[in-house]
Amino acid sequence: MQKRTRFTIYRTYATASVAALLAAFLTPAAAQAAPAPTESQPVYSYAHAVRESVWVDTGLDADRDGRNDRVAADIVRPREPARQGRKVPVVMDASPYYSCCGRGNEDQKKTYDTRGRVSGMPLFYDNYFVPRGYAFVGVDLAGTNRSDGCVDVGGRSDIRSAKAVIDWLNGRARAYTSRRGGTAVKANWTNGRTGMIGKSWDGTIANGVAATGVKGLKTIVPISAISSWYDYYFAKGAPFSEFGPDWLSFAVQSDDASRHCAAMERKLIDGAPRSGDWTPLWTQRDYVKDAAKVRASVFLVHGTQDLNVRAKHFGQWWAALAKSGVERKIWLSQTGHVDPFDFRRADWVHTLHRWFDHELLGHDNGIDREPMADIERHPDQWVTSNVWPPSDAHTTTLYPAAGNRPGVGALGLSKGTGTGTGTGTGTGTGTERFTDNRARGETDWAARIGSTTPEKAGFLTKPLTSDLRLSGSSKVTVTATPTTSTAHLSAVLVDLGPATIRDYAHKAEGITTLTNRTCWGSSTKRDSACFKATRVKKKSVDYTVFSRGWADLGNHASDRKGVRLIPGKAYTITLDLAATDHVVPKGHRLALIVAGTDKNLIEPPSTTPTLTLDLARSSVRVPLLGGAAAFARATSGGTN
Repeated sequence: MQKRTRFTIYRTYATASVAALLAAFLTPAAAQAAPAPTESQPVYSYAHAVRESVWVDTGLDADRDGRNDRVAADIVRPREPARQGRKVPVVMDASPYYSCCGRGNEDQKKTYDTRGRVSGMPLFYDNYFVPRGYAFVGVDLAGTNRSDGCVDVGGRSDIRSAKAVIDWLNGRARAYTSRRGGTAVKANWTNGRTGMIGKSWDGTIANGVAATGVKGLKTIVPISAISSWYDYYFAKGAPFSEFGPDWLSFAVQSDDASRHCAAMERKLIDGAPRSGDWTPLWTQRDYVKDAAKVRASVFLVHGTQDLNVRAKHFGQWWAALAKSGVERKIWLSQTGHVDPFDFRRADWVHTLHRWFDHELLGHDNGIDREPMADIERHPDQWVTSNVWPPSDAHTTTLYPAAGNRPGVGALGLSKGTGTGTGTGTGTGTGTERFTDNRARGETDWAARIGSTTPEKAGFLTKPLTSDLRLSGSSKVTVTATPTTSTAHLSAVLVDLGPATIRDYAHKAEGITTLTNRTCWGSSTKRDSACFKATRVKKKSVDYTVFSRGWADLGNHASDRKGVRLIPGKAYTITLDLAATDHVVPKGHRLALIVAGTDKNLIEPPSTTPTLTLDLARSSVRVPLLGGAAAFARATSGGTN
């Protein structure tokens, strides 16, 4: 991990504080010999933990009822530290899902006792960390569950919901014992040091709050999280869905919000036109642009085959954080949209524990000196990388060339030559043609990449004589001439060869949920620490699509605004492919496929174009370990 000076300073202070505390109870000789703690222990009672709810003033009135919106924060914290005059750090999950949809693999929701105090929290965070000296705070985003306000899907109200709670934890905001009126209450039990965690929308809020630079937020753990909401709904103008953010708002909002938030819903509809053009709504929901404000460290987790929150989100966020020197760590799995608790449970709990101990308690446990990245290379088989992407990953430009059959070309280091295809050596740059077929997608293209089919153009290397590792983000530039006024493009990178992978395309996205349970922390009658176990769900394949990108050709001149195309005119556009870390093994082939609509992943254009690719003006830039020299070695031998 890369570190900032602020942590070294804090760790020194924390170690000194612990030493001073020990010295008060031990003899001088014993105090000098006592080592600094490296791991928090479950020494506090979970059964007797304090359970309370407060409503924090956000300073906003999104629902326009004449009162500042208050957001509900449900708290579980150990009772003993406060009695001993000690303050504790906070683990916090701010979510819109606590009542509407549930959290985790078992769709758990918050439950309350007859006095309205939280009696059951989803997930294991409170069960595990409260006995170890942390408080857990579950925040209902504005407009959801027991909070006031309106859901604005990643915008100001969403982010202020969570930021206000951190401000309150640090003495900068007001909170009350009830939603209306009530007694003012202070968070005098915490030292204000907060770590945010969450998957999907929850992790997205962690990204957004960190991008405000709020003081007191020391670390975030975003899991499968969005970094820019435009990129959740569009890829350079090409829509992923026919629905906009108003649909998400409708899905999670409380009954109160549904009655009072028509103006916010209209703002979401008007501000996010299905044209795919960038609007001020998207600017407000772009956290990447504010990465330089991030003070917190980041432990990022993402599935490279996540087709919900696609891998571009972690790639662009990670790169922006790196540029700003943020302390960071990353796990990359082969799953889809899955929590690490359900694909690598024991290692996850252990690593997360050490991370929070390091970042929130200041324990010198060595996690900051360990490899930055854990990468799932095969199902349940992990490797590490000291930095990510590796320092010897170099952007290498490859060029497509026509083969001796239509739609089956070559891919190589030089324009017009390629390295051979399944049918022979490339025969020059030339052109390739395909017709958009909205009934076909990436798996159809990859399965027939060696055949002439009307809906795609494929470009292959020879069988590799050594492994090739791609680590980072790729870009595909194409020059295409459409026959109609609208056209969408897709580009995918494929590993051609037999493999066993996680079945990410299955509805469970790479895991199988079992009936037995494993337990992680302490339980009560109303809040169990035991969860259904899982195991990997595998699939044998002949090809693996490992990176993807899409675009509306009408966005050729601007990422942010599209135009209608002139049939017969050539346009050049660059597609951003998702970040990945994939090894194409010896004996396999690396392939690039360019096509139109990717079935079930992007929406089709309003017309059905045929596109002609000018291969002399097309290329793909890939992050290869060893760069061009490694590619040349891997493709120098073998047969076509």
